[in-house]
Amino acid sequence: MGDRRTVDDRRTPGGDTLTLDVPEDGGFRYWLVGLNPAAKLLAALLLGLGLVPAVDAVTGGVVLAGALLLLPFSGIDRRTLLVLGGPFLLMGLSNGLVNYLYGEHGAEGALGAAVRLLAIALPGLIAAVSSDPTEMSDGLVQRLRVPERPAMGVLAALRLVPLLADQWRTITLARRARGLEAGRNPARMVTLFFGRLFALLVRSIRTGTLLATAMDARAFGTGPRTRARRSRWRRADTLLLAGAALLLVAAYTLSARLGTLVLLFS
Repeated sequence: MGDRRTVDDRRTPGGDTLTLDVPEDGGFRYWLVGLNPAAKLLAALLLGLGLVPAVDAVTGGVVLAGALLLLPFSGIDRRTLLVLGGPFLLMGLSNGLVNYLYGEHGAEGALGAAVRLLAIALPGLIAAVSSDPTEMSDGLVQRLRVPERPAMGVLAALRLVPLLADQWRTITLARRARGLEAGRNPARMVTLFFGRLFALLVRSIRTGTLLATAMDARAFGTGPRTRARRSRWRRADTLLLAGAALLLVAAYTLSARLGTLVLLFS
């Protein structure tokens, strides 16, 4: 019971996976799913922190290209990538537009800002979506030595994501049943959207309060607990971290040789 489940053990639709149903013959398409979530989180953190000093497009572009090459092995389908990655793409474009209009480096600086943001966000997105929430919590506590209370908070937050999506659909259908539709009026569409968003915020606060009370009643985070499973660290996890470090070094080296490297506050 203490062994970590393999990829094949998590292929059933009613299993413990938040976003992925891993088929038995998934093969290399689900290679990232089988890695330790702690390793994926550390690799994403390494790339994100490593890109903070560089504001040029080449350094961020190399890291972004490397992250995109991992997508076919993450098991993330196009719909999930579009839904979860859409806000980050919008943020990147908005960041680039603001830097283009008000920045000092013109189009080059705007492109660098947009690519840098996407290169920081995408590895974290891949690490989160390709990881089972329970295994993520196990990895945080057992491998990264994170205190149990925040680790349980991460687990609860990830578990609430599908619930919030269901509540959003329920709110939308309920308001539609009451005749609250925007039609082709853009202003009313924006008003109704923020109304639904406020209703979802209220529901999420109530749900979070109930969940926190239930977890406190079960003594979560009050002391040492037994482990149902061990969070195993394999050679592939070490290789992932080494690959992230090499990708970062390659990005800075290529940018420096091309003469495009621009550092923050330089």
